[in-house]
Amino acid sequence: MNNLLNKIFFRYQNLDYINLGFKDIKKNTEVEQIFHAIHSFSKNSEIRYVGGCVRKIINKEKVDDIDLAVNLEPKKVCDALNKKNIKYYESGIEHGTITAIINNIKFEITSLRKDVDSDGRHAKVEFSDNWKEDASRRDFTINSIYADFEGSLFDPFDGKKDLENGKIKFIGDIEVRIKEDYLRVLRYIRFFLNYSKDKHDPKIINIIKKNLSGVSTISSERLLDEFQKLLKSEGFSKLAKDKDCLEIINLIFPQFKNISMFSRLNKFAKNNFSRVDLIFLLSLLVIDGTDNVDYFIYKFNLSKKDKKRLLFLNKFFSEKFTNNTFLEKNLNKIFYFNGKEALMDIIYFKIFQSSKKDDKLIKLIKVFKKKKIPVMPLKANILIEKYQVLEGKELGKKLKAIEEVWVSNNFNISEKEIQKIVSN
Repeated sequence: MNNLLNKIFFRYQNLDYINLGFKDIKKNTEVEQIFHAIHSFSKNSEIRYVGGCVRKIINKEKVDDIDLAVNLEPKKVCDALNKKNIKYYESGIEHGTITAIINNIKFEITSLRKDVDSDGRHAKVEFSDNWKEDASRRDFTINSIYADFEGSLFDPFDGKKDLENGKIKFIGDIEVRIKEDYLRVLRYIRFFLNYSKDKHDPKIINIIKKNLSGVSTISSERLLDEFQKLLKSEGFSKLAKDKDCLEIINLIFPQFKNISMFSRLNKFAKNNFSRVDLIFLLSLLVIDGTDNVDYFIYKFNLSKKDKKRLLFLNKFFSEKFTNNTFLEKNLNKIFYFNGKEALMDIIYFKIFQSSKKDDKLIKLIKVFKKKKIPVMPLKANILIEKYQVLEGKELGKKLKAIEEVWVSNNFNISEKEIQKIVSN
């Protein structure tokens, strides 16, 4: 009898923290407006939490995005939001997704769907009003859990149980699921490293390897977006120790030559890992003193700004340098000529590459964060008027020489130094 009471008490206690998780969302966002807009739209309209936010609440993780599922077609979702003056945009309306925005918080609202065709990149869908049918087309059991406004769960594939037991299970036929969207290969790795308490099922690994060629059909944007989710997750630190996951990542991203370095980061790098951006982390992965960066840029569609950052870092760390390179007076040149972001990239890169925390470099970060890029006090008109330097190539050369000395002297230059340069 006592055992039975203990089980009942544990079950209610377990569900209570889930209810509290959804109460926190209600407290910290305006999600109630979304629920009210849908529920008041018609007699049968219904909306529920789904996917990542439900999974994270069950697993006691921080919720950083809110996904919702609705049994209305996208046009009717728009009508329901319009009625309540809720702003939205059609982020993926062809696949049934509308993004509502309230107080700068985004809520992704997706109509219930069933897949009618897929080429591994894009799926043709039909909208549905059947919750079980929608759950059936999702990738893993842990992502097919729905919750109403109060946090009551609809869990047709026992995803909560799998999450608590650390089991990563595909819904339905594994190969069919992967062929519907090859990005699920990377998603499997992310969820396995973050949630699994078991060894890999050899059947899953064999099917993934068999279908790896399909990953090449995915756009570079989607691949990097999914890799970033893995990179920023707690499970990423386990990657180097997981033979199967590491092999798959190396096959998908052969350009990531330095991936093993992330298993031996120094204390500063570990503490600041979540604060650095994707392009910086990619630079750590691909810069290896060869033409690997050029190959990576060729294969992946990066912005001009991101390409410039990678190429600058690659050029800097491909050249020979000494400990004097990282003296403040030498770094001033990079700070002035290339900007603060380029300088910070270099210092952080050097720190992240080091096996031990480098206090001198960490101090330099603080120094340059406070600095503003100065403006050279001497202009062409001053050299012409005060120092009688003639206009033309000579003027440009002398200005350049003065600027070099000024930068090297921590943005100071004496009258004597100016006179010497002008008179030569």
